[in-house]
Formats: sequence, structure tokens, C-alpha cells
Amino acid sequence: MALSVAVRLAALLIGCVLAPLANAAEGPVAAGPIGGTDMRSALLPPPGLYGGVIGLSSVVHEVHDGTGHPAAGLDAVDLDAKVAAPFFVWVPDVKLFDGSLGLIGVFPAGRECGQVLSSIPRRCVSGFGDPYIELAWSRSFGKLRASRDPGAFPILEGLTVALGLGAVVPVGQYDPQLQRLNGISLGNNTFDLAPSLAVTYTTPPLLFDGTEFSAKLYWNQYWENPETHYKASPLVDLDFAVTEHIGRFQAGVAGVYFRQVGEDTQNGVVVPPDGRRAEYLALGGVFNVDIAEWGAAIRVKALTTVLVKNAGVSNVIVIGFAKKLY
Repeated sequence: MALSVAVRLAALLIGCVLAPLANAAEGPVAAGPIGGTDMRSALLPPPGLYGGVIGLSSVVHEVHDGTGHPAAGLDAVDLDAKVAAPFFVWVPDVKLFDGSLGLIGVFPAGRECGQVLSSIPRRCVSGFGDPYIELAWSRSFGKLRASRDPGAFPILEGLTVALGLGAVVPVGQYDPQLQRLNGISLGNNTFDLAPSLAVTYTTPPLLFDGTEFSAKLYWNQYWENPETHYKASPLVDLDFAVTEHIGRFQAGVAGVYFRQVGEDTQNGVVVPPDGRRAEYLALGGVFNVDIAEWGAAIRVKALTTVLVKNAGVSNVIVIGFAKKLY
């Protein structure tokens, strides 16, 4: 059966949303595994234990304000992050309402460097980020069929839906001064609870082995940062992809869109000038190769920003490797 590992991109902001004429500050960080739930987002693999690693490289050289224009006063924006995240996916051999259960854990660590004002020197920080944990339920209403390539995993044709409950646990390395002055922070010191809904639909063979439409919607609910008393408003986060199965390969277009539905507050007061309500859209390509003889898969994705408000304009490359352990 097809190997599917839920990986998603945490925020592309490198942990900050910036206000005009101000230093780097706090902001929402979307829940989910680093790398993005793009293709196969509603699928869980067959029963067993899976593991792997995700690598991410992201750069930001421009920050936009709430009008979508470059933020005034930020004259030296240069943020970059390099993160590696080991992960596991455990699918027990049990059924619940004819669906599968899965437990997902992602544990990021890496290095972030940043500068936003020429008057404040560039700084870097290395260490562990906030882990992400998710409990997922997935049910397929389709059928499993063989690929045209005998060396490829079978394809799950039809509709699959999934429900999940994820959390970003605030135990990563956190420095409020670096976050405020340089726009970098491996941890965010804020608990995020995010229920999710995912849908994947794969057509019968049309062009090649079948066209897949996949999306996962998160509803991020943030607690208040106990050190700074900053509270980000809820955020809706959608990861999506349209891809084609071609034997053991799968390729197409992927994207991520998120938008805050309210205004950020600090000490109970709306953060000036506009509550820092963030909106973001990035699009790019995604490519996956299944290695059936290893029980493994390799995925590569590149995204670039096409719409942004109260957030950074970023370019992101993600590489992931997943393998069945038993």
C-alpha cells in the first residue's frame, strides 16, 4: 500500500509578524508538522511504525504590513532558517468506525539567523523548536488498485477523509529579546491546539495513473504567552495540492494559505496599528518518489510567496524522507 506521512509546513514567517516602525514581534505560528500536508493529506499508511526526517530551508528578505506593502522602517530584513525534524507515525492495527487511527510526532531543531533593522546587529540562535503532536482518524470510501508500474505502491482511488487534533507544545528554546529585536525564535512559548479536517480524492487513470486532489484545513487556537502576555487571534490554515500519479512518481502544484480571523492582543489591548491580522499565500511545486522495495518515500517541495499581509515574503525548500520501520 502507499506510504503516506503527514508532514506540513509550520509558519513561513520564521516565528514573527512585524509591525511598521517597530521591532520584530510575536505572531501566529501555524500548527502541524514541518514540511506541509500537501499530497495524500487525508491518508494514513497501513498499520505499523514509520519514521524519517524533514529538512527545511527558508529565507525572508521583505516584510509587508497590513496593506500588503513593504513595512516602513524595516531597512535591513534578512531572516533565514534551516531546520531538521525527525518524526514518527504510528498506526495501530485497530479500526474505529471503519477508519484507521494514527499518532504523529515531529521534533524540530535547527538554526535561525535574523536582522530587521540596520541599527541592530544580525544574530543567530541554534537549538530545539516546539514539537508537534497529532492524533488522527482516517477513513477511505474508495478502492485500492495497482499502479501501471509494478514497482510502485498501489493507489487508493476515490475519496478519503480524515479528522485530527494536533498541538504545538511550547517547550522549545525561547528568547523573547531575540524574537523582539531580531525576529528569530526556535520556540514560541505559546500553546496551540488545532483541530483539522482533511480530504483526498484520486480519480481513475486519466492522464497517467490518476489525478489527486488533496487539502487539509487547520483551526489554530492560541493560548496567551505567559511571559509577554501576547495572545494571537485564531488562524485558519489550509494546505493543498493537485498532483498526478505517474508510476512510482507523483508531482504537481502545492500551496499553503492562512489567515487570522481576529486581532492580536497584548495585555488585553489590540496590538497597534491594526491588530496584526496576518494573511499569507504561497504556491510552488511538489515531487514525490515511492521506493517500494525499501518501504520508503522521498518528497521535495519548493514554495514562494504570492500574497502576504502582516507577514514575511518567503522562499521555502522542503525535503523529506520517510520509511516503514516495522
